Parts: sequence; C-alpha cells; structure tokens
Amino acid sequence: MGQYMRMEQKLTPQLIQSMSILQLNAMALENRVAEELEKNFSLEEGEQPKTDTDGSLSERNNAERSRGDTNQNNGDSGPDDINGESFQRLDRLTREYGSDDSRGMANTVSRGAMVGERDAKMDAMANAASRPESLAEHLLVQWAVIELDDETRRAGEAIIYSLEDDGYLRVHLDEIAVNTRPVLEIDSLEKALLQVQRLDPVGVAARDIQECLLLQLDALPGDNQIEKELVRNHLRDVVRNRYPAISKATGFSVGEITEAVKAMQSTLHLHPGYTVVDREIPRITPDVIIEHSESGGGFDVRLTRASSPQLRLSQSAIDMLQDKSSTKEVRDFVRKHVEAASALIDAIKFRRDRLRLVAERIVERQADFFETGPEGLKVLRMSELAEELECDPSTVSRTVAGKYVQTPRGIFPMRYFFTGGTESSTGESTSWDSVKTSVQKLIEEEDKKNPLNDDQVAALLTKQGIDISRRTVAKYRQQLGIPSSRQRKEY
Repeated sequence: MGQYMRMEQKLTPQLIQSMSILQLNAMALENRVAEELEKNFSLEEGEQPKTDTDGSLSERNNAERSRGDTNQNNGDSGPDDINGESFQRLDRLTREYGSDDSRGMANTVSRGAMVGERDAKMDAMANAASRPESLAEHLLVQWAVIELDDETRRAGEAIIYSLEDDGYLRVHLDEIAVNTRPVLEIDSLEKALLQVQRLDPVGVAARDIQECLLLQLDALPGDNQIEKELVRNHLRDVVRNRYPAISKATGFSVGEITEAVKAMQSTLHLHPGYTVVDREIPRITPDVIIEHSESGGGFDVRLTRASSPQLRLSQSAIDMLQDKSSTKEVRDFVRKHVEAASALIDAIKFRRDRLRLVAERIVERQADFFETGPEGLKVLRMSELAEELECDPSTVSRTVAGKYVQTPRGIFPMRYFFTGGTESSTGESTSWDSVKTSVQKLIEEEDKKNPLNDDQVAALLTKQGIDISRRTVAKYRQQLGIPSSRQRKEY
C-alpha cells in the first residue's frame, strides 16, 4: 500500500445550495423563500426595486455596495441590503434576550400584533374563493333524494366514491365489495350501479367508452338506430375512418354514417365527469418576461417579481452580532443564522444573474421567432450556449428546467427555445420544431377529400428546401396528434 496523488472535484454546501436554488421555478422559489423567512429570524424581505428601461435591476449596484459594507462590519458574506428594521423579529429577540421589563412590553405588543394578524387572516379566508363542487358531491346530492333500501343506498355511495374525475368507474365491483365495511353483496352493487348511471351527468359510472356513449344515446330522444349500431359493433372502424367498410357491413350509406358520426361528436361527451368538474390545470407563473422595447427596436428582458425576490439581513440580527455584551452562545447562534441567510441571498442572486443571461442569449439567437413565429425558430443547443457562457451544459439545463417565458407570442417553456435541427438547401439552419410547424401547416391546407400521405408531405417539404424522410414526417405527425391520411379523409 503506497501513497499517491489524485485530483478530486468536491461540491461545497454553498455550491450545492446554489444549484438547488437555480433549478427552482418561480412558484417553487416563492415557497422556498417563505419557508426560510419563517425559520430564519435574521432574514427579511426588502423593497422590490424598480426596473430600468432595459429591464435590468436599477438598484443592483446599490445592493452590491450594501453587501460590501456588511462584509466589512461583521466579516461574513452579507446580503444585498441591510437597511431597515424588522419589528417582529426585533420583538422576538427582545423577548428572548432582553430584561424582564422589556419582555413584558414585548408580550403586550405581541398580543396586539396577534389580534391584528388574526383579523387579517379571517378577512383573507372570508374573501377566498370557495372550493369547487366535486363530482362525488354533485352525485350524492341527487342520490340522497332517491328512495332506496339501506343496502342499495350504501352500495351506491361506495360506487360514487370510487368514480374518477372524468366520470368513469375503473374499479371492479368485486373490489369495491371487499373494500367496504361491512362487505357488500355484488347483487346490491349491480343494482345500485344501474341507479347511479341514471344520475346527471348522463354517462357517468360507465366502465368503458362504449358503455358511456350508449348510456348517453339511450337518454336522447328518438331511436338513434344508426348511432347505436356504430357504437356497439363498429366503434373501432369509426375511429379509423373506415366508413366504406362500415357501409358494406351494415347497409347504411356512407352519407348516413357520416351524419351519424357528426351528430355524436356534437352531442356526446367522452368524459362526462368533466362537464361537472373542471380539469385541474397547473398554474404557470413566468420567470422571465420578454417584450417589445419601448425605444423602438428589439426586445427587453426582465425577470418577474416572483422570480427575483429581494432579501436582506435584519438590522436586529446584525446589531446582536456586533454587540460585545452578548454571550458567545448568543453570537454563535446569531452568526449561524446570518451565514445561512447570506448563503441563500447569494444563491438567489446567482440564479437571477444566470437566468437573465440565458434569457438574453435566447432573445439574441431566436430573434426571428419573436418576429415571425414558430417558423423562425433556429437551431440552438444547450452545449453551444454553455460553451459561449463558459459553464457546464448541466448549468444551462438547470437554469431553464421548469421555467416559463412570457413573450409577445404567448407563454413558452424556456426549453422550447433549445432545439436541434437540420440545414436547408440554402445552408440555413432549421429547427425540428420549425419543421413540425411546416408539416402541420401543409396538412391544415390539404384537400380533406384527398389528404396528403406522409410521402407527399415529405416531397412538398423537399421542394421547400427541407430534406426530410417519410419516417420523420410520420413521427412528427404522431407527436402533433394528427391522424393518418386515411383517418383524415372526409367522405
């Protein structure tokens, strides 16, 4: 066993925290900051600075100077700004480390503050939007007014609670029976299921698409003979647009089949539960705003308020740290929190600077997109940008992960602007997303009675200078959710 030298790259806790903060989106960063403000008494919110015409933070230089002054005073890494005073935290520190008289005064102030805080919370609760009605609640209101025996009523409630938000019952009745206490009989569940399927919305508690559509057709006026025949025996052919084959098998004309399908598309719902309960769409908070420059040409880049929180050290914590009369234990306690707060502030500043830098590069490289739309999207790889910014590609990946950009053309994920591509016949780079847009445009403009197949789409793109294979066209068509030419054909 001998001695040898080797080089290792180790991540410091500060670097780990910076990388962790870097990949948070605006909402996650807000939650993280709120947690830190709650548990670290030395950290407080500062005033949001006004933005310059170019979107840069106007008080950045002042914040840098303030941080430098803090470092000179206490020898620790400080925040952007230490001016001001947090009365709540000062009151807490006074209660913990002050005299008996000061503790009595603090308790008096604290009780008044608590009353005000409680009133504010009650007002907020009173003004908050009420929770929307769930599908189960909507059905149980109807179920309660139906006259049923106790066993059937209990079975129906078990079925209702087993439904998914779209209204389907995807759990087997025998599984519901054994998971209910006391155990239910299958006969009771089958009897209750027929009753639940009569509730509003029509089609609820169906076990598959076919049953769902038939329940709705049964509730419509008229016999709907053609529609029921299509759903019972030819649903797969309807999806594949094989109307001539259906006509041959049923004797109905292609015109009758076409009209029946159009009628079903306009009156029936594949997911009846969503007619009662709205789908939960995740809230998107942009991290970056790109807008037309007020000066005339080009675009301005600025960070949103949520993506650029302003934090600082509380003056009370700094005073305690500099107070020579404090015990070593108190100063160590305060120093620990100040260092944690300073590290967080530095990590947020790193995130802010890196996010701005990447957004500015996106505007430079994808200017044609902001002017003309998706057709102008150029090839931009993270590895290329990382080399330009002299950082690792993983840093660029963390910077754009889960983040959104608000632009004059809508809100887009930051990753949308990083894409591979190919070269056109003129030698100009064309992104794959731009090619997808071209595929979609050609199909939208086709003759629906004679739709383009993938070979024809590839040939038309080649004429436009985009060399692409039939298989690639098929892949992009599927990614765009566009059916095959046979399925697109209108009779």
